[in-house]
Amino acid sequence: MRLEGKVALITGGARGQGAAEARVFAKEGAKVVIADILDGDGEKLAAEIGEAGGDALFIHLDVTSEDQWQSAISETVSRFGKLDVLVNNAAIWRRGIVEETTGDHWDAIMDVNAKGVFLGTKLVIPEMRKTGGGSIINISSVAGLVGSLTSSAYSASKGAVRLLTKSTAIQYAGEGIRANSIHPGAIDTEMGVQVWPDAETREEVTARTPVGRMGVPEDIAFGALYLASDESSFVTGSELVIDGGMFAQ
Repeated sequence: MRLEGKVALITGGARGQGAAEARVFAKEGAKVVIADILDGDGEKLAAEIGEAGGDALFIHLDVTSEDQWQSAISETVSRFGKLDVLVNNAAIWRRGIVEETTGDHWDAIMDVNAKGVFLGTKLVIPEMRKTGGGSIINISSVAGLVGSLTSSAYSASKGAVRLLTKSTAIQYAGEGIRANSIHPGAIDTEMGVQVWPDAETREEVTARTPVGRMGVPEDIAFGALYLASDESSFVTGSELVIDGGMFAQ
């Protein structure tokens, strides 16, 4: 029970990577808040976790709305008494090189992927401060470490997440609030299907991955589990790359 007694809020938690994180966290003893715009999927997952003996709550959250963030955090604290862990997992992906990227396209990706992480980070800090600390886990991407051939805006947004994480880490380390980023590689999720839509592109990305397979959501969830737990109490401002060795080449 590596998260026993902790309360965790996970954005984009209704399916894919976020759902895997919610299941793993609940299994390890955390009280889990699943925050998403996918109400049906979120309610179903919360019920599933409850039936398995865990404690989960679904809250509708559009991460681009500061008011909805404030409401979600207030509801979390009202239900569970505190907030120890935030996983900023919600994100969107759209294809487009620089010349193909419109202003609206850029704004949509930045609003969810960068502004959403900023708002969540900003608004959970006061609650974490009340209990003497906490862990903020921001899901970036390997696309936040290197350039992208297919999506300029997505890569830029994930680079923003990486550096916001480091700024948060050094600004709040003295208060026991840690911030770290996770950088997934090719993960087999709903978003992954958008990036690698056919067998040929999936085979291509698998061939470029030294471990010889695409990742699964649980690969990221177990990395997030470590960063959420007290085992990582000396870890802040770091980048956890989970990519099967792709970017070690």
